[in-house]
Parts: sequence; C-alpha cells; structure tokens
Amino acid sequence: MVFSKEELVGLLSAGGCHILDLMKRACSPGRVTYSRNIFIPITRACRNRCGYCTFRSDTPDPPLMSPELIIQELKGARRAGCTEALFAFGEEAHQFPAVREELEGMGFNDMVDYTCHVCRMTLEETGLLPHTNMGVLSYRDLKRLREVNASMGLMLESSSPRLMYTDAHRESPGKDPELRLRTIRDAGRLRIPFTTGILVGIGETVEERADSLLELRRIQDRYGHIQEIIIQNFRSKEGIPMENHPEPPLLDMVRMVAVTSLLFPDVSVQVPPNLNRETGEVFLLAGADDWGGVSPVGRDHVNPEAPWPGIEELRRVTESAGFVLEERLPVYRRFISEEFLSPLVLDKINELYKDLI
Repeated sequence: MVFSKEELVGLLSAGGCHILDLMKRACSPGRVTYSRNIFIPITRACRNRCGYCTFRSDTPDPPLMSPELIIQELKGARRAGCTEALFAFGEEAHQFPAVREELEGMGFNDMVDYTCHVCRMTLEETGLLPHTNMGVLSYRDLKRLREVNASMGLMLESSSPRLMYTDAHRESPGKDPELRLRTIRDAGRLRIPFTTGILVGIGETVEERADSLLELRRIQDRYGHIQEIIIQNFRSKEGIPMENHPEPPLLDMVRMVAVTSLLFPDVSVQVPPNLNRETGEVFLLAGADDWGGVSPVGRDHVNPEAPWPGIEELRRVTESAGFVLEERLPVYRRFISEEFLSPLVLDKINELYKDLI
C-alpha cells in the first residue's frame, strides 16, 4: 500500500473514532510469533551516551564476556528450549582500553573478529542461531558476520538529524541517521535477514515519525531484506539524562503500530511485550503480529526493570485477543534459503529445526 508523507502524518494524528477505523484496517486475525532466546551482553562498553540508556558503562565488569562463560550460558539456554542467541553490545567497544586489552590477549583485532569467533562457536557447540546487534558497521564487517549469523539487527530509531542536538543523541555519534541507514542498506546489498525499528517518544515530531517509516519503506522496496520492524516506546528510568522526559501516550503507540502495519504488509511488526505488559492486546488489535525474542532463562539487559513475560502468559494474552501464538526462529521462514543464509547457518537450521520451518 502506497502512502504519501501527508497521508501518513494524517493517520499518525488520527483521533477519536478515526483511530478505531485505523486499527480495524490494520488488524489481520491470525498468528502472532515469538522467538525463544537468550540475551548475551558481551560487553557494556559503547562509544554512544544515549539520553535514555542504562545499558552502557564506562567501566564494564567484566570488560568482555569470555568465550567459556558465553558457551556455558548458551548450553543452559539450549537445554531450556531456546533457539536464538542474541548478541548485543555497544558500538566501537574495542576503543575502550580494558576491552582492547582483553581482545589482544585472546588474539583478536577488534569486536567484529571476536563476535565472528563467538558466533561460530555458538553454531558448532550449541546449535543456537546467532542474531547479532552491535550498532553501525561497515559493509566489510557485515559481510564477515553474515557467514555466522541467521539474522542481524540495527534500530534506526529515527531518521531525524535534529535529534543529534537533543538529550537523546547529543553524545551519540553512532546514532547519526545517515550512518544507520547506510548500515541497513548495506545489509540489504548483502542479503542479510534484518530487524530494525523506530523508538517512539524521544522528542521526535509526528512528521519525523512519518519520515522514518518512509525511509525504511524505500529501503525495503529496493532490497526486501527487512523481516521485522520494532515499534518500541521510550521508557523513563531513574538516573538517565531523560529521566523526566514524558513517555509516549498509548494512542501514539497504537497509531504507530497500525500505520506501520499498513505501510509494511510484507514485514512483521513487533512490540516489546515486557515494555507493554498491560497493553499488549491493544497492539495486536492494531496490527502487531510479533512479540520478538522472549527469554525463559535470562533478562532484557537493555530494560532490566522490565522482565519478560513467561511463554504461557504470552499465550494467554495472545489468545485473549483472538490470535494464535506460534514459535519461530530468529530468521523468518521466507528467508531460509541459499539467497539469504550462509551454508553453515542453513545446514544447522536444516539439521536441528525442521519443526520450526
């Protein structure tokens, strides 16, 4: 479905009964998916200092998770039925002296070298499928990581350069939208199944929300590699620079979910269930069809104050809204092919996960 910017702004501003019409247009009864994962924060070192983040640390302890500890945690996750190993950490973490010292001591040049090693170990020793999110990357680094990842991700957050001068991104060079859009495009050129998304409520305008969605739509029209778009709401946390910044109203989130569903009929729309435990059904009725990664063995290290719901709770919420909950892999079915996956990853999926494809 094609929308102009003016049409999107109108839909994103819909009020009263109009929002009910919008939800009705966006809602498609059927299945709602999730991935059973474990979240591994390899390091909390990061060059960015986002105004809403509690994840990063100037002095992470330990500076870097060891391969032995990572594999130990992954094997426990495999026994708990997980299929996805989510590796997330800060941009350019190897710039930190303590991290660089750890890497050099193990014989690695940088975080990409190390991550490739960890992902290969993950596939070979545990069978879990890696999904890496490590911020802005070069084409060369994406190409290397593609060989050992089932999918990858990078939140766009916003395409507005104006936010680089606000509390949200003033100290975050890696949040330059041009850098992030380039990474998403390069992932498309490399045929990497990709997750991206919008962060709602960090000071952007309705017009900027529309611009962000249209930027992603243009990329998807050209490359077709985006498998899911996350619509994530800003949550205030104690001690962050944006602690007193207002959270986005529920109806703003509903409008974003519905409009994204209409603009991207070829992409799943995800709302994080741990950030929206009281309102999850509303987002399903507005067109969301994926809960993302949910861990039975760990926590969301980006939002540690918001525990993930259990799978049975997620099932009750999903079914109460009239949908069927279905488990998926970190790579969606339509991307499980030689076009999008390396032989190593594709062989592992065909060996271990026939029941989920």
